[in-house]
Amino acid sequence: MKVRHITIFSGEQFDVPQGIQRIDHRATHGWQLRYGGTKLFSDHSSDGSGAAASLQRATKELLKRIAALPAPSLLQRGPSINKRSGLPPGITGPVVRSRASSSTRDCSLMVLIPRYGDKPQRRTIYIGTENTYTIERYEKALARALEMRQAAEMAYQKATTRAKRAAARELKAQLVSG
Repeated sequence: MKVRHITIFSGEQFDVPQGIQRIDHRATHGWQLRYGGTKLFSDHSSDGSGAAASLQRATKELLKRIAALPAPSLLQRGPSINKRSGLPPGITGPVVRSRASSSTRDCSLMVLIPRYGDKPQRRTIYIGTENTYTIERYEKALARALEMRQAAEMAYQKATTRAKRAAARELKAQLVSG
């Protein structure tokens, strides 16, 4: 799991896991957990002497939440404001192409398939030529594109959660041994 080195106002230094932030503001001193909601783990001191104990409590809660909750998805939830087609994110079209080998143009939808830890793939779903294109064929292709994108998003989410949990197990092992 990613950790960063932080020095708090008292001069103490900590290795803080991703998902935990330091809050030092007037009368509030503690670690804020930001995973599956937020929760502040207070130092219960104004001099920072309780920072190590509160970080330990925050880390323990972080590991519990990672084990129980799905990982937050980094995939775009809604269409871009510049997208005019009304299609959901990851689906583009219909795209009309002319091939050099044919005088008839064909039409298709493009689906972006996200893959965790790898480059996304692009898939094409054929609708028809300018002679065979119908609303029914478009709707069928769109349904297939939506299904394909949804399956890819689910696989991405599972892979993200699996990786996050493996990183949490590694962090837990480090905390036990060190």
